[in-house]
Amino acid sequence: MCRSIKTLRPPVLPGEATEDDIRAAALQYVRKVSGFRAPAAHNREVFDRAVEQIAAATAELLDDLEVRGAPARRAG
Repeated sequence: MCRSIKTLRPPVLPGEATEDDIRAAALQYVRKVSGFRAPAAHNREVFDRAVEQIAAATAELLDDLEVRGAPARRAG
């Protein structure tokens, strides 16, 4: 478990998670899984692509989650 990744859904996070929050969580995940804080130049593209894909999947997850007791989200 990546302990530095915080929960991004209400009610843990007051308000909506920002793109920066989501990207930071994705970056921490990729760092943990890859074992690299910063990749070597020859791995930069694949590292960055993984961060972007995980951030997109995270944003989709947060958009689609239904949290009991939370106000209904409006479609954006």
